[in-house]
Amino acid sequence: MGMTDYADSWYEHSIRVELQPTPRLESEHRTDVCVIGGGVTGCSTALHLARRGYRVKLLEAKRIAWGASGRAGGHVLPGLGTGMDTVAKGLGKGDAQSIWDMSREAVQLVDDLVSEYSIPCDLRWGYVHTAIKPRHMKMYRDWVDQMASEYGYHDMELLDREAVRARVSTDYYIGGIHENGAGRLHPMNYTLGLARAAQSHGAELHEDSAVTRIESGDPARVHTEHGQVEADFVVLACNAYLDELDRSLRSKIMPVGNYVIATEPLDEHRVQQSLPTDEAVSDANFVLDYYHLSADRRLLYGGQVSYNGREPRNLRQRMEAKMTRIFPALAGVRVEYIWGGWVGITLNRSPHFGRVGGNVYFAHGYSGQGMAMGGMAGKLMAEAIGGQAERFDVFARMPHRDFPGGRHLRTPLLVLATNFYRLRDLI
Repeated sequence: MGMTDYADSWYEHSIRVELQPTPRLESEHRTDVCVIGGGVTGCSTALHLARRGYRVKLLEAKRIAWGASGRAGGHVLPGLGTGMDTVAKGLGKGDAQSIWDMSREAVQLVDDLVSEYSIPCDLRWGYVHTAIKPRHMKMYRDWVDQMASEYGYHDMELLDREAVRARVSTDYYIGGIHENGAGRLHPMNYTLGLARAAQSHGAELHEDSAVTRIESGDPARVHTEHGQVEADFVVLACNAYLDELDRSLRSKIMPVGNYVIATEPLDEHRVQQSLPTDEAVSDANFVLDYYHLSADRRLLYGGQVSYNGREPRNLRQRMEAKMTRIFPALAGVRVEYIWGGWVGITLNRSPHFGRVGGNVYFAHGYSGQGMAMGGMAGKLMAEAIGGQAERFDVFARMPHRDFPGGRHLRTPLLVLATNFYRLRDLI
């Protein structure tokens, strides 16, 4: 699927963070907490635990930021991958309010960590949610009203066609929402920055150290091909790359392929004909498009997904066609990079937090909203391991069901369901 490496990613060619050595795990070790996974969730967990004085070893199968954290669109938003109605239905209004407030804290945490640790990740605020058809505008009006009246959130402003056009130079959209408290960043540099910060507090990071099995117990034992870690606590931060480490958890998340292209740098005229205010954008479709300008003024455009494990046919041409349908002025602009990765989704599109036994913690299934929430998950797991589990447990109470169809039928069933929503997007 072209997801085995990120050599074709623009992020890979614009790394600005250097880590201390991250040697492969060899021989036997004893530590307080063993974190498995070197994405935003794992690196944030390691950072927050190390800041609390815990001895931490983080094991990454490939390289830090190799998975979704180094491939994603990099958009930073409050909220979850589902509406707050889903959360309120599952947990009640009080806990839903707590989760909304923590999702806003997640966004603030990104800002705080970038500032505190001088992470060069091009963090920029300002976001436009765009509507393609009238039912999208009705949905947006209801959303703005609900968030203001029920959750006390007043940072979303409805935009008419002309107001959207002033920010997104196209006739493709009929209106939208402007949100100051959302934005975007360079996800690989951000993740590497969290890893570097964790190292600065004494956390030990090991790349090329795939975990082969976890032996439960107190302490638990985490095995790799060349070494072993004995730890009082284990944190599973593998998300869509969990594979067979825990089959009961694996049934509740589904890997979905997601793809991004990066154009050549745009000249000033083309910037004015696309994103003159340099804000991040996404649309209201179920299978949504999302994009923004990079620091060197490339258009980074995401908008194709694969639910069946195969890269979509004619991927580059399809993504170029979508991009130029929105921005005719970009016709003829060269696409210099194309890449993909796995996003972990849950059935209800809210993140899945919890414990396996008493001392193995996990957080995954952000369903496209992991850039901010992954960092918050790390903070909450560090709190819980430190004995303050109330906030983590609000998320852990969210009910989650297995994807229907079992191991062999769940992917075809998801493809069928998604095709229904794709068709609805066209109506």
